[in-house]
Amino acid sequence: MPIPEDVTGDEIDKDVRQELQSLPKTLAEDVAKNLVMVARLIDEDPEGAYGYSRVALRLASRVAAVREAAGFAAYATQKYGEALAEFRAARRMTGGVDLWPVMADCERGLGRPEKALDMAGAPEVHKLDKAGQVEMRLVAAGARRDMDQLDAAIVTLQSPELASNSVQPWTARLRYAYADALLAAGREDEAREWFAKALEADKDGSTDASDRLAELEGVEFVDAFDAGEGEAEGEDESPAVTAVDAEEAREATSVVDVDESVDVDESEDVEDVEDLHEADGIDGTDGTESDDKD
Repeated sequence: MPIPEDVTGDEIDKDVRQELQSLPKTLAEDVAKNLVMVARLIDEDPEGAYGYSRVALRLASRVAAVREAAGFAAYATQKYGEALAEFRAARRMTGGVDLWPVMADCERGLGRPEKALDMAGAPEVHKLDKAGQVEMRLVAAGARRDMDQLDAAIVTLQSPELASNSVQPWTARLRYAYADALLAAGREDEAREWFAKALEADKDGSTDASDRLAELEGVEFVDAFDAGEGEAEGEDESPAVTAVDAEEAREATSVVDVDESVDVDESEDVEDVEDLHEADGIDGTDGTESDDKD
């Protein structure tokens, strides 16, 4: 596959570059360029990223970073069996546990939520850092939902990380997943509250919390061009709601400010929090073995 002229291969992470030093120089450069293309395209063009990952894999299948990149490219294109195989290969090469949550999510993608829950209770989870543990919690909650266990999914997501006022890289996704689970369970008022809190934490637009909140509040977005056509034809249409209107509506109806402490344990289903978290092998502590996903 063609590589753009502006790609040199030097853009890759230094740890990956170090792994590639085991290869002949020219080969290492070619692999690096393909890995750069995988990273560049994986969000906007997953199929394109997958194509470059296959080239890198053909050139250097014994490099863990290459297997990992191939796994993520396959995952992005919903080739879950292939992704799982690549992640397992990378894990065998490195001995690390960082890929454990995404491996569990691949099991979900393959229609095996029970296997994902088994992985959520495995000893590897205790070795994950805080971000990995939160990811594992998200995967476990998703598996519960796959099995139509909505109340269990809600309880799985309830944790100190969810209630914390501190905004971390995972905060928006965790709050969003909790809001979505509440909505699926018919708890619309609580869902609206948590979509608002997810939006407060979503600084980079990683979720569609704004759209979900607007939908719950009955706000409809109308394309300005379509609205103009309606006026030209003399149609009696209600004024289009602008994004500013939607933001004002969100702020006016936000139930709980993000800086206030929120008790997520008020509902009756929280009586089973400890049992469920113990069953999933996930707790709300700092990730040490004694205290301890997609």
